[in-house]
Amino acid sequence: RQAGGGAYGRGSRRELVAMTTDSKKVLLMGRSGSGKTSMRSIIFADYLARDTMRLSPTIDVEYSHVRFLGNLHLHLWDCGGQDDFYRNYLENMRDHIFRAVELLIYVFDIESDEEGSDFAQFAEVLEALEQHSPDARVFVLVHKMDLVKEGMRDDLFDERQASILELAGRLRVTCFATSIWDETLYRAWSTIVYSLVPNTALLESHLAEFCLASGADEVVLFESTTFLVIAHAARAPHADNHRFEKISNIIKQFKLSCRKAQAQFQGMQLQAFNLIALFAILSKNTTIMVVASQPFIHDGALTYNIAHLRKQMNLR
Repeated sequence: RQAGGGAYGRGSRRELVAMTTDSKKVLLMGRSGSGKTSMRSIIFADYLARDTMRLSPTIDVEYSHVRFLGNLHLHLWDCGGQDDFYRNYLENMRDHIFRAVELLIYVFDIESDEEGSDFAQFAEVLEALEQHSPDARVFVLVHKMDLVKEGMRDDLFDERQASILELAGRLRVTCFATSIWDETLYRAWSTIVYSLVPNTALLESHLAEFCLASGADEVVLFESTTFLVIAHAARAPHADNHRFEKISNIIKQFKLSCRKAQAQFQGMQLQAFNLIALFAILSKNTTIMVVASQPFIHDGALTYNIAHLRKQMNLR
């Protein structure tokens, strides 16, 4: 036991890292110029929002293989949004594109002046998906919301969401309002990735045990490359429901700054009068954040308990 928090770790945690390799096919679709490739580049290729202005339109289908949390492999199909391509997807490549899909991410440009065509294409995509992958999840991102006046955003999003859900049929559809300029993009993608990660309930139960034993207020697990939130546990509710996405955005920008300075991100500690926030690499695929506000908890105790958690989970 360490001063300022109990020593964590009773029993084996090996079941958390004994997951078999799991491959998931993810379609990223939407009309040309909706922002699909920009958001993919920010989340998976470490682009800054301002750097996406130099990206070229996607031609046909771009395939990306993203290794996520070690054993989860995302096969991301970024489908070019030009009308001719969509005719080809729906008429000549229908089975190839829409077979064995785990989830579809469809992006609407909120500023589009072709709303009727946008929804007609979306309806055709849903029809093809329901035919070939009826169990697939659908996430719809109503994108570029920063271009809408702040006082109008909620009403406009609610209106678009109602139209989208009306077309959903038997498919499971979740909608998000997003922008590359704030934390909404991270919130949407964290939810998407969370739906793909196996054993999240098990992860969160062990984080809750760690949180209690360490005397921490909150523990959050991030995927190290994207810094998307994978799991979390807290001993008390928090007033800011969007704090994880804000933290993801801030730390991702800090990591990019480290890289530009030819330095490697190893962790971070923030300390105020009555608060410690400790970021540490838990494994090659995960970073953990531990927040504690009790005055008797020391950073050394938290560091020790993180090391013990790493050992108990057999992480490298």
